[in-house]
Amino acid sequence: MPVLALISVGLLLLVRPDAASVPETALLAFLAAFGLTPFVRLLAVRGGALDCPDARKTHVHPTPRLGGVAVLAAFVLALGRTSPVDREMISIAASALALMLAGALDDTHGLSARVRLILQFACALFVIAAGVRLNLLPGTAGIVGNTLLSIVWIVGITNAYNFIDGMDGLAASLGALIAFLLGLVAHGGAQTGLAFACAALYGALLGFLPHNLRIGRPASIFLGDSGSASVGFLLAALAIKEDWADGDPLVSLATPVLIFSVLIYDMVQTTVSRIVSGKVRSFRQWIDFVGRDHIHHRFTVLLGNQRRALALILSLALGLGLCALGLHRGDGAEALIFLVHGALVLLVVAVLEGSAARSSPRSGPAAATGKKRR
Repeated sequence: MPVLALISVGLLLLVRPDAASVPETALLAFLAAFGLTPFVRLLAVRGGALDCPDARKTHVHPTPRLGGVAVLAAFVLALGRTSPVDREMISIAASALALMLAGALDDTHGLSARVRLILQFACALFVIAAGVRLNLLPGTAGIVGNTLLSIVWIVGITNAYNFIDGMDGLAASLGALIAFLLGLVAHGGAQTGLAFACAALYGALLGFLPHNLRIGRPASIFLGDSGSASVGFLLAALAIKEDWADGDPLVSLATPVLIFSVLIYDMVQTTVSRIVSGKVRSFRQWIDFVGRDHIHHRFTVLLGNQRRALALILSLALGLGLCALGLHRGDGAEALIFLVHGALVLLVVAVLEGSAARSSPRSGPAAATGKKRR
């Protein structure tokens, strides 16, 4: 099947050498990622890029990493066939490739969290200099504020996506869903270039998913840091590449916040709980801390099954993300209502989680210090 997928990619490139449509872009990325992943898996095995099980991980067999290499390669291949790519998109793709290479080095030989964080900041500054930034604050002083907010958004979402990569199929399926929702909003706003980029990304992630989420069997390969960092960065940068509403900063803010609400909730919830419990007392401890207290861990304990937890997380993300589609022609008041609605839904989730955890003897999450969060 992977060989047939790669043959199909070649035929598509020969039959349609010109720019593809959005569905064709997604299909090309899907086939490329699906066909490339087994070959990347062989490279990971031979190169020793294996995620070995231990007491704080959910898998029981050594599993290759480097899945992000196949995803990024498929994304770039599909993106290259779209209409002329602007400078902002080139800077986003180049930064994602840099993070993918650094992640591949981390997957094979190890890289400190500090070095990876510095590289994330550098990539964020690079795309911001190219014009990819939030435009929420007016005036000259607003330029500094928008830059700082953009850095926080890009680095924060990149790490939030990395944190959630701890269950078979979760990061790939959630990333594909987020990219799909961004693409729908971009298509509705006639932002063609962004719609093509989102199609290339969700197509690539869906092509990787059959290898990462298998029926009755564990994943044959993980995204690894090569995928979680680069895909998280892509999602964060694509979300602020365009303004979602002319002249209405609240709508522009509400759209990506709603689409990324599950990632934001998980990062905020785990960070606050770790600080309150005293497990984290410094920024260094925060970036190094590894615990089984993320949303997928909590939902698995509550529901007793990883697949149920996955379905619930995706349903929650879809329900909140669909609210962003209603803001296409909305105003600031409607954006505020949707944001309050999303916050109340997540508050209910948090309260139910806390109540169930206090009544469950299995609720105590294991924690450890290390760099892998699976």
